[in-house]
Amino acid sequence: MRIATITTLLTFTLHKAPAVSSFSTSLFTPRSLVSAALYATKTNAMTGSNIDVANFIDSTNANYERLHRAFEMQFWGTKMALSGPEYSTEALTRTKGEMEAFLADESKLAKTRELLESVPDDSAEATTLKMLERTFGCYIMESEEATKFRSEATKIEGQLEGARNKLSLGATIDGKFEEMSSVGLRNKVRVDPDENVRKACYEGLAKIGDFVTENGFVELVKVRNRMAKALGYLDFYDYKVTNAEGFGKIALFEILDTLEEGTRPILESARKRFVQEKGGDSTLEPWNQSFFMAGDVTRRLDPYFPFEKSVEQWGRSFAAMNISYRGATMDLDLLDRKGKYSNGFCHWPQPAWIKPDGSWQPSTTHFTSLADPSAVGSGYTGLTTLMHEAGHAAHFANIAMPSPLFSQERSPTSVAYAENQSMFLDSLVGDADWMAKYAVSREGEVVPWDLVADQIRATQPYKVFALRGMLAVPYFEKALYEMAEEDVTAESIKALADKVEHDIQGGLSPRPLLSVPHILSDEASCYYHGYVLAEMSVHQTREFFLKRDGYLTDNPQIGPSLTKSYWQPGNSEPFLSLVENLTGAPLTGEAWVNELKQSVEEVLKEENVKYDSKRAECLADNSGKEIDLDMRIRIVDGDDVLADTADEGSFLAACKVFEGYVQKRFAKKD
Repeated sequence: MRIATITTLLTFTLHKAPAVSSFSTSLFTPRSLVSAALYATKTNAMTGSNIDVANFIDSTNANYERLHRAFEMQFWGTKMALSGPEYSTEALTRTKGEMEAFLADESKLAKTRELLESVPDDSAEATTLKMLERTFGCYIMESEEATKFRSEATKIEGQLEGARNKLSLGATIDGKFEEMSSVGLRNKVRVDPDENVRKACYEGLAKIGDFVTENGFVELVKVRNRMAKALGYLDFYDYKVTNAEGFGKIALFEILDTLEEGTRPILESARKRFVQEKGGDSTLEPWNQSFFMAGDVTRRLDPYFPFEKSVEQWGRSFAAMNISYRGATMDLDLLDRKGKYSNGFCHWPQPAWIKPDGSWQPSTTHFTSLADPSAVGSGYTGLTTLMHEAGHAAHFANIAMPSPLFSQERSPTSVAYAENQSMFLDSLVGDADWMAKYAVSREGEVVPWDLVADQIRATQPYKVFALRGMLAVPYFEKALYEMAEEDVTAESIKALADKVEHDIQGGLSPRPLLSVPHILSDEASCYYHGYVLAEMSVHQTREFFLKRDGYLTDNPQIGPSLTKSYWQPGNSEPFLSLVENLTGAPLTGEAWVNELKQSVEEVLKEENVKYDSKRAECLADNSGKEIDLDMRIRIVDGDDVLADTADEGSFLAACKVFEGYVQKRFAKKD
């Protein structure tokens, strides 16, 4: 199996950044966490040079924090379609430009390098200056032409996203157009028993591709590529991955090619089995595949995942793992509505960091999902999204470094690093022992083992479908930005998307590539490879905890271990080193591929033992105790505040208010 060669390749690529990259391995000193006490010593017995260093770092931190906050407030306001007059696409574009202009100031990079010469290489100040050097290097464009293209791309992107947010999506069902978000359409494709409805909803998703290619995406691709090539990169994908990961596109796809080749035979076998088991070739149609894989099981599981309980169940699960948010404030906008951005995300208008006087600055988090509690299956997907985004929030709430630039999610923060812990934490929802405790109906009934077993039988042989669906996005964007400019048209982009779906997934995808929102926005474009690398690390991290502790659900060692090894360093260390520091081994896809190879019988045996053990433990569970995540939480719905722990007095009290709101708003009408 060629998967094993990923180890050597990943280790090698750390030291093989292209000459155009500002990547510097000198930034990544082992365990370079800077305690408040160490950092505060800079105020003692300062020389003139020390004062210059301190003043420069302090000024940079303060100015970045201000600009970052202004942009993030606009990002939240426009993506959530808030009504305040202060929010607009124009203001979003302006604040983003101001923040990036600050980061692209060549005089700051020159000053950083000058000051680096005056401090010891192993000092706290050097750690911060090296991070600043790498960050400024990601944004500085040593080309007026590239800067012009960057501004042009930002403008096109803003106009495209503004138009996309106003797009009326839906499907014609029984002769009547029914408006739905992309999340609502995908959910019906998964669970609706009527094939005509599923097909109509799939066609509704496919129309997103028509819309974006007719409203600026074609020109955006061209301008992004012009910018990247003016800077000396192969193309826009090469530019993005080099800045984020520290190695280029060629090295990245050597890794992904290994995974693609290693899992292709598993995909081919799974598709043949699917046709035989589910009832013919038509079961692989894009509007049928998800339904025939687990649609019936999803419907049967639905009562055990009431969405109104999701916030409480997330809190209980994270608290049991000893996860703390260190005084953070969080706004959660969880419910789907018209005009709202069609993808869950988590951003930080206030990054967490250690201030110059050694005091702690807690984070402020904005995160969103798109739940429709009235839709079958929305409770499960909504809770999984909540666990994912709350994982992001926990990660960035625990970065303990002496600058907010260590704890911002853009370059040079690794995409794979940003996604690693969130994907690890959302993976727990599918575990039998997690469901044995947290999958509980409104009537207090726990999901039975027989239903969990049916889910395993329905999904285990076909888990490779998800892997290949994940791979399809980076392969599409790679091919997209490699097209000659004169060949980039609306029709060629749509044809390419279909081709990649056939090549990587074996046929058209239940989620059309052009409906994936990541490809539109600058922050998330050429990003999806990070999910693939992160998923590799998820399976390796799960394997590590299982070998060390024997279990995952409610394991109180997980929070402290993640905090120390993954969260506290922020972007001061490379993703690959962080994974090896925790697991004791270089990153490979071995654990992931081994799981795909497991037989249904093997998985059933393992999961049954876990389920029974957790059920026995739950008989003595004190589930009514208060939850303390060390965080203020506001649950909002656009402009409206639905519940606030500061007003309600506790986490559980706020959960009860939210639960009552959802039950009342989405009560079934007879």
